[in-house]
Amino acid sequence: MVPRYSRPEMVAIWSPETKFRIWFEIEAHACDAQAALGVIPQEAAEAVWTAKDVAFDVARIDAIEAEVKHDVIAFLTHLAEHVGPMARYVHQGLTSSDVLDTCLNVQLTRAADILLADLDALLAALKARALEHRNTVCIGRSHGIHAEPTTFGLKMAQAYAEFARARARLVAARAEVATCAISGAVGTFASIDPAVEAHVAARLGLAIEPISTQVIPRDRHAAFFACLAVIASSVERLATEVRHLQRTEVLEAEEYFSPGQKGSSAMPHKRNPVLTENLTGLARLVRGYAMPAMENVALWHERDISHSSVERAIGPDATITLDFALARLTGVIAKLVVYPEAMERNLNKFRGLVHSQGVLLALTQAGLSREDSYRLVQRNAMKVWEQGADFLTELKADAEITAALDGATLDAIFDLARHTRQVDAIFARVFGEA
Repeated sequence: MVPRYSRPEMVAIWSPETKFRIWFEIEAHACDAQAALGVIPQEAAEAVWTAKDVAFDVARIDAIEAEVKHDVIAFLTHLAEHVGPMARYVHQGLTSSDVLDTCLNVQLTRAADILLADLDALLAALKARALEHRNTVCIGRSHGIHAEPTTFGLKMAQAYAEFARARARLVAARAEVATCAISGAVGTFASIDPAVEAHVAARLGLAIEPISTQVIPRDRHAAFFACLAVIASSVERLATEVRHLQRTEVLEAEEYFSPGQKGSSAMPHKRNPVLTENLTGLARLVRGYAMPAMENVALWHERDISHSSVERAIGPDATITLDFALARLTGVIAKLVVYPEAMERNLNKFRGLVHSQGVLLALTQAGLSREDSYRLVQRNAMKVWEQGADFLTELKADAEITAALDGATLDAIFDLARHTRQVDAIFARVFGEA
């Protein structure tokens, strides 16, 4: 991923240095288990661990690979340069995929841990803004058109609930991908004892893969990247909401505009939603990585390497991009500038029209048919749309309506408290508190 959309901790997981360190740990732990089984001498396992503090030379490994055309062999050759003659016992009974697949899953679980921390930070920011604006009334919209009043706190609470679900899915996806396979050429353990796999898995914090075919089944990875794609879609949904709220004609909220910031090279007045627009684009990237992961599931027989080149790209890119996006979204929400006065102005822009459902229901409860009630309410609502009339005034002047509803009843329908009376109950559902 390009440095512009990267954060150091996540990038480090995918660095060659980290990869080779994990490869070393897999091989060294396997040697320990092999020594315990009497397959290799104990001094051989101890000799391998003498390289535990070695800074593996990436350039040297790359140079060896340029000659042998095999990345794991290149690494093992370089490891032997540090371990000496005892290196002949390294990789006994293993195949390259035992190292590559187990390493990939270690990297994905570490990446998931960072993403889970990112989600925790985002959830905290959303909760804080939800509580802050619990009763900040604004207009709800469907199809982009005024619907009924809601609160800005409920908007934030909805996002909180969505990302809480995202977190739960990621916990499950992490568990599903956190497996280790040290099972040999076609997964039969013909040349290695299953106890080696169990030992390596325990040391790396992984579960054993129940059955592998030289490779760990890629449905696990498909589920992982699909989970990231859904999280990215949630990022985009919230970013799109902010973008709409920042439109000049709406301007109920906007991204923080820092001192000295410039919005346009041509128009000095501009304050654009650049962060959330960026998040929309990054979400498209993360979703795009899910499909190749799905296509990686179907490999030839016990294994081919059509998945390998894909994973070298999507592993780093998807996790690095989503990590950056979640951190950026957290900053946007934490510093979002909210304009309650603008919310009130927009709410009243169509002079009470948003209370039409309340009038409709009251008429049906007064004995009118739903069809007649709808006709009467819509007749007066159209005067607001087309003539700029005041909805309540028109209703009170309509003899058919006042025959069923008196003025006090109509006034009560137009009380905003009717739309906010269940906010606390909804918050208790979302946040589990009174």
